[in-house]
Amino acid sequence: MVSECHCERVQLVSNIAQDKTTAQISEIFDYAPPEGKVIVDIAIPTLPDEYQIGLIVGSSGSGKSTILKTVFGRTGEEVSWDNSKCIASNFKSFDDASSRFGAVGLNSIPTWLKPRCALSNGEGFRADLAMALHDGAVVDEFTSVVNREVALSCCVSIEKYIRNSGMKNVTFASCHDDIIPYLKPDWVYNTDTHEFYSGRYLCRPKINIAIVGCTVQAWDMFKRHHYLSGSINKSAQCYLGIYNGIPVAFGAIIAMPCGTLRHAFREHRVVVLPDYQGMGIGNKFSEAIAEAYHKAGCRYFSKTANPRMGEHRERSDLWKPTSKNRAKRRDYLGMTKDYHGMLENALVHANRSCFSHEYVGDGVTHNFRYGDAFGEC
Repeated sequence: MVSECHCERVQLVSNIAQDKTTAQISEIFDYAPPEGKVIVDIAIPTLPDEYQIGLIVGSSGSGKSTILKTVFGRTGEEVSWDNSKCIASNFKSFDDASSRFGAVGLNSIPTWLKPRCALSNGEGFRADLAMALHDGAVVDEFTSVVNREVALSCCVSIEKYIRNSGMKNVTFASCHDDIIPYLKPDWVYNTDTHEFYSGRYLCRPKINIAIVGCTVQAWDMFKRHHYLSGSINKSAQCYLGIYNGIPVAFGAIIAMPCGTLRHAFREHRVVVLPDYQGMGIGNKFSEAIAEAYHKAGCRYFSKTANPRMGEHRERSDLWKPTSKNRAKRRDYLGMTKDYHGMLENALVHANRSCFSHEYVGDGVTHNFRYGDAFGEC
């Protein structure tokens, strides 16, 4: 419901010195500040005492920053980085870093291991936001310096984090109203119209990802974003996830070289481009491909060290853990034969604890075919 917000009209006055420049401006443009002062007449809304997410939205110059400073005493959080360390090491622990990066959709492991000064504009925005999050945080110019894909995906992941963690009174200010159904704020105050309403139950637009078969050469677009290796098995069956005509996700599947399992495949690579991380594309994309193989009568396995994907599978009925789930593969140390180049890789990762699952599906019939263009997620 949209309603008028109770506002208090406030005049903010700043004295300015009169000099040759002000006199010249006044003469040329036939304008002079009244009595040598700049007066800003602004409406300060009465905001709820307790909430989880609040959003002040409006055009540039409409008073958003002034409201933040008047109500909260500041327009943002002080964020500092030690560039002699990677960004992950700037947090108090690995778990803290992993949780906060997941909250802002910064899920690229190579990015975690870079210093702040080496990040792109979008990566830096997410990293700064991860550092700034806490009860009562104030964030001005939210999403103003990033493209809209980064903005919307970040809103989705940060809304989930704040809700799930029980964080209170986090307030954002932005000139972009397209983020409202993605951020789902408890309240929205529009500085242009003075309307006050809840965005908590707005429906997010659907994200349709078309999945098509591709050659292994498409991996070149994604390999630097993979958290383990830029290499790929040349015999892999590969797929692209297409969003609005743009390739945003890549998946590769290989046959399992096992004498005891027939028609068994495993997930070899899954990557979502950083600008599109945080919206759940990776999990849906992976499961759509898995479903296609499953319905074709194949067994489908996947192992990942990515905590976000692994924890999703731990909670999902679509996956069941294997006997090696979250166990260090010390059995790799006993390998003596090289199966298609696996020996060296196995020995390197013998001490890593990974999530290991088999896709079991939901019992619903899907018209997917593996090895070809087969549907949407």
